[in-house]
Amino acid sequence: MSNSFNDILLVVPRLLQLVNSSLAVYLEEILPVISNNWWDDCVVAHLSTHQIQRIEYKNINTLSGLDLAALLKIFDQNWYEISKENRLSFEERHFVKEMQTIRNRWAHINSDPISSDIIYRDLDTIQRFTEIIECCDSVLPEIKHFKKELVLKDYELTDPLIDKKIEIKTQESQVIDEFSVGREVFIISNPTIKGVITEVIKGIPENRYKVFISNGIQTLYASQIGIEKKEAKILNILKCNDFHSYLTSFQIKYPGISNLYSLNSAKIDFIPYQFRPVLKFIKSDRPRMLIADSVGVGKTIEAGLILRELQARREVESILIICPKQLVTEGKWLREMKRFDEDFEHLDGKKLHHCISEMDLDGVWPDKHKKIIVPYSLFDDSLLGNNKQSGSRKKKKHLLSLDPPPRFDLVIVDEAHNIRNSSSIRHQVTRFFCDNAEAVIFLTATPVQMGSLDLFVLLNTLRPDLIIDKNSFSYMSEPNQFINEAVSCLRLQLDDFSEKAHTALENAANTSWGQSLYKNNPDFINVCNMLKSGSITDEERISLIRKIEEMHTFSNIINRTRRRDIGDFTIRKPYTVSVPFTEQQQLLHDNLLKTQAEVLKLIHNEINIKFLMTTLCRQASSCIFGLAPLIKEIITRHLDELVLDELDFANEDFVLNDDDYMPLKDKINSLIALSEALDYDDPKFEALLKIIEEKQKLPNNKIILFSSFRHTLSYLYKKLNQTYRIGLIHGSVPDDDRVVIRNRFSLKKEDTNALDILLFSDVGCEGLDYQMCDCLINYDLPWNPMRIEQRIGRIDRNGQKSESVAIYNMITPGTIDAEVYERCLLRIGIFENALGGGEEILGEITQEIKNIAENFVLDVEDIQEKLQQLADNKIRLIKEQEDLEERQIELFGINLPQKQFYDDIEDASSFWLSGSAILRLVQSYFNKRFGESHELFLGEKNLKTLRLNYDFRQLLLEDYKKLPKSNNRLNREWEKWLKGNNQHLQITFDSETSQLNPEAVFLTPLHPLVKQAANNFDNSDTIYTFLTTYSDDVPVGRYEFIIYHWKYKGIRDDQTFKVIINIGLSEKEILLLFEYAFDTPANSIPDLEEDKFESLETTHYSLWNEKREEHKSYTRKIAEYRKESLEMSHKARINLLEEQLNSASEEKIRKMRNSQISSANHDFKRHIEDLNHAINQADLMAEPLIKGVLEVRG
Repeated sequence: MSNSFNDILLVVPRLLQLVNSSLAVYLEEILPVISNNWWDDCVVAHLSTHQIQRIEYKNINTLSGLDLAALLKIFDQNWYEISKENRLSFEERHFVKEMQTIRNRWAHINSDPISSDIIYRDLDTIQRFTEIIECCDSVLPEIKHFKKELVLKDYELTDPLIDKKIEIKTQESQVIDEFSVGREVFIISNPTIKGVITEVIKGIPENRYKVFISNGIQTLYASQIGIEKKEAKILNILKCNDFHSYLTSFQIKYPGISNLYSLNSAKIDFIPYQFRPVLKFIKSDRPRMLIADSVGVGKTIEAGLILRELQARREVESILIICPKQLVTEGKWLREMKRFDEDFEHLDGKKLHHCISEMDLDGVWPDKHKKIIVPYSLFDDSLLGNNKQSGSRKKKKHLLSLDPPPRFDLVIVDEAHNIRNSSSIRHQVTRFFCDNAEAVIFLTATPVQMGSLDLFVLLNTLRPDLIIDKNSFSYMSEPNQFINEAVSCLRLQLDDFSEKAHTALENAANTSWGQSLYKNNPDFINVCNMLKSGSITDEERISLIRKIEEMHTFSNIINRTRRRDIGDFTIRKPYTVSVPFTEQQQLLHDNLLKTQAEVLKLIHNEINIKFLMTTLCRQASSCIFGLAPLIKEIITRHLDELVLDELDFANEDFVLNDDDYMPLKDKINSLIALSEALDYDDPKFEALLKIIEEKQKLPNNKIILFSSFRHTLSYLYKKLNQTYRIGLIHGSVPDDDRVVIRNRFSLKKEDTNALDILLFSDVGCEGLDYQMCDCLINYDLPWNPMRIEQRIGRIDRNGQKSESVAIYNMITPGTIDAEVYERCLLRIGIFENALGGGEEILGEITQEIKNIAENFVLDVEDIQEKLQQLADNKIRLIKEQEDLEERQIELFGINLPQKQFYDDIEDASSFWLSGSAILRLVQSYFNKRFGESHELFLGEKNLKTLRLNYDFRQLLLEDYKKLPKSNNRLNREWEKWLKGNNQHLQITFDSETSQLNPEAVFLTPLHPLVKQAANNFDNSDTIYTFLTTYSDDVPVGRYEFIIYHWKYKGIRDDQTFKVIINIGLSEKEILLLFEYAFDTPANSIPDLEEDKFESLETTHYSLWNEKREEHKSYTRKIAEYRKESLEMSHKARINLLEEQLNSASEEKIRKMRNSQISSANHDFKRHIEDLNHAINQADLMAEPLIKGVLEVRG
């Protein structure tokens, strides 16, 4: 059935009425979940004065009594809480905003003509909005029907604004009676002859003029010359859609540091906190960052988002990812990078050495191996060049022999704590790649203490230009304890919190580093002044927390997102399973303790003997049947590096010498004999069986079991394998076996090939995700709370589907492990909630636990007393801080860190880079390239089909060839399709749709089609536009505006657009008006008044001049500060390297040190030159892009 245009005009108001009632129902369901006092907190608090008067006058107390304008405002103002509860995407908020504009537009339908393309766009937005609020099913088919009618009938009521002639009124309205010097004239008798007046000769009845013409000076009467009359100027006018596309093209071609380009650019869920390190990275002075987020937060995704930001700003062709071998085996990075449309390959040892040989020959890394993943296990002396090669064999090329060295655009180091030992070969090889890389990202879930040696090693590797040596690291770290103290005062709102925070900041400023960093810092001074004022609102307190956190001396190179800050992925349900020894087992354990005491008298190598005896006691506590095998392994020197890591032993040089062992031989052999004589009664294993049997009755029967001891795992595997489908993974399990085990564990319970239980060591599962499992058993427990968090984080992480996860902790009373568990680990609360702050304290607690447990002078009572003191002091402080934070959340109804994440993203997001804006840009591009009469996008929903015939594809291929050459996956596939025979291509502009339909091409700002579309808009000539919008915040009227292109030159170049309009709003608010504007009807377009634009140009000049001087001054100050810092740090760095060179005896080491010295000198010279260049070139360039008139209606 066909409809007239009037029918369509009537249907939109009716649809808006349906949306009104459906939105009321939607909000009435969700708002009570957000607040118990939801009517006052979520409704009345966000209404205008007029709306509040209306509900009071009409006694309205339900949402159904409110009009659509009020309901949309309520939805928008409560967006953060609603989106969190209903898992709405960031992109969907645009539809809420657009609905407000649509409501306003159709409220004035009787007075304004309206075009079919606006109606179509409004219907499309209504359709998307009804899907968000789950409107009745009958609405969607009706909307689709009328959208189809508009396309088929091509209704149009308004005149197009293409090449419209508009008179520009000028102040020079009077007629010029006399010719003046310098004016160009032509000879009336021959208009092709033109010249310039050089002299006026007064005369009667007419003046004479000397005119310079190509062949000389001629004297002519006024009646003999004339002036060309200029016709009305034909302006380049853009309709609103093209105006929006123009701004999108600008931001794609000129990316700035204030906008996020990764928001809608990957096949991932929108998770606000994952953009926190991204924002830090793009604003940092050098592209290097340590991301030390809690386990399960999603560091791999964060690295991918940073890659996207780099690609939006520069060509990123070569990428190296370094990670543990098990992540290579399971293909984790390969899978994750495909979500960003990136193809990587795993390099084995043979391929890696081939790349080195090729680079030695050609001077460049092979093109076919530009995006690679390499495990730490390939890093050895032969790769670096430390070993001596036999003269009879062909010598392999190594990294240190390469000149120039390989320079990757980006190096990502996963599980970076693996390089914390600076003397290890894995550290030296990783440092080599990082020293020669453009950008570097370190990832680790292992919390780092802000004054620890481990953190120094990582930061020194990441930024050797800044973190020179341990002394400079300590010097820079000194203020941080006071910065953290100030933040805690503001977070917890203790008594006199502002005064205490101010005192903490003063202490920070009084440190050696603080005196140079904070004393004259205007931001620091402003914060101190606010704290001294005493009267601080909650909003100001939240703002102060963020500002003070940014004062942390390492804040620009470290990102630490705590699990506690982002909320729970699931509920942790811990269970303690206490199983005592049998009499025979107790006897063996008592003998072990007795032997431990006797060993004290025979100690020669204290560290190794302590480690030996502590390990034996812990093995007995874990599984006493593994004691004899472990003792035999230790005395035969079979403890390799992986085993030591699993036992959490920091001394990688552990060796039990004969001098250590011989005095203990008889006692150790006696322990072995007692252990091997044990009967088979094992109550701890029987308790485990009960847990397993109950779990196997449930639909999700998967279990992960952890132990720190391989002999415990081996014992359990042998016993359980008789009854259950079980897998075993530790650090030495072969790669192929790992893949098979992982895949089988992922299978459904009903599959005959599935595994039900996985046995893990701590190192064996590092970095792996097992969200399909919701039950974890700690057969024994590490003393380090951070290791426990790593274990739990395998299943309690983003993506866990179960509402709760079960954590069983198996404890043997009377052992040191039981004492640590009951007095310390339980008190910390790690089994109920993720670790919060206080990582420095946690590091100290771990060390104190170890010191107490390994103090053989203490008896059992002394150990209990010492552990209790630890629990009553430092552990109590952690719990009190976490409890106070919880009460703050309950009191204010909002998690402050989460809200900060969301606010930061909202500030950095751009409507002009959203999926809908990219779609609009591509449509505008196609209209200009092919004409407007073609239906090229098929499909109503987010999943569409692009249909282009051969001729159209050839035109696009011509444009594609104008782009810079790139061999990435997106470009290869796009070029292949353009050259192929298939005219259909499935596409989407939506991230969620791309996840559900991985075969569809996801069009983001980085896709070559989008880049082609952006390049199609010429930014060289000033263009004009006429827009109309609705607003209650701005007086009704017409406002001229100019949009300028600002280009900052200096230490970091940046580009943005600057809007000049006399409207009294912030730039963000002005852009919001543009965002929801529409075309001014053709019969309402005003003539342009040049004097008003000249006034705006004067305003712009004043602002530009002020900002230019500020920018040049800031650049000079920062550059001089950095030069001074560079000179000091470079001198210290060279001194250190020269000391290392002089102490090195091996030629290879000397060669490496010389290479480092050369590289350091080169870097220093380059950085100084860059800073001098930045000072000389510092400037702010400005040119007008768009002039227009914005009509504001109430």
